Amino acid sequence: MTKNNKKGFTIIEVVLVLAIAGLIFLMVFIALPALQRSQRNTQREDDLARILTGVNNFQANNSGKTPFQGGTGNADRLESFVTRYIDRTCQNRANAPQGVQSGITFDSCGAEFSDPQGNPYYIGYGGDGETAPADGMDIDSDIPDTSTGVYGFTGYSYASCGEEARVVRGTGDRDVAVFMRLEGGAVACNDNH
Repeated sequence: MTKNNKKGFTIIEVVLVLAIAGLIFLMVFIALPALQRSQRNTQREDDLARILTGVNNFQANNSGKTPFQGGTGNADRLESFVTRYIDRTCQNRANAPQGVQSGITFDSCGAEFSDPQGNPYYIGYGGDGETAPADGMDIDSDIPDTSTGVYGFTGYSYASCGEEARVVRGTGDRDVAVFMRLEGGAVACNDNH
């Protein structure tokens, strides 16, 4: 009688190893885009805080006025705000993105005022920009829908951040709230009080 001592893997062992490798690859391909989206949103939230710092500097140099107050010349005021307090390299002001009520964007900006995906940010003002917003005002019509690839900031004068992405009345005319829709649909807000 001869003994067969061939060493190797059985088909079940090979299939099991391939199944485990497949699961690992699947987890990586699912987790990687979510991680990248999270990193881009973190950068956008940092940019939101930088916008608010620019607003505070603007107010210090302009008798407490905000760049988001409505009226004639608001697009010029927003352009001046961006090019003086945020990014001096922004050029060629364009109209607000489609579906947004009021604001501006630029054809080109440096890294200071560009989305992590490389497009210049939109900046606008919500409501009429002159009077206190209604408590609990919904901001959906004032900030861009990110499905178009446009990201940006919408500022409100006389306002602060409320719960669930709503604007509430601030306590004074220097109060400013700035909102931004993040990738995935969540809304971030930062205010100066």
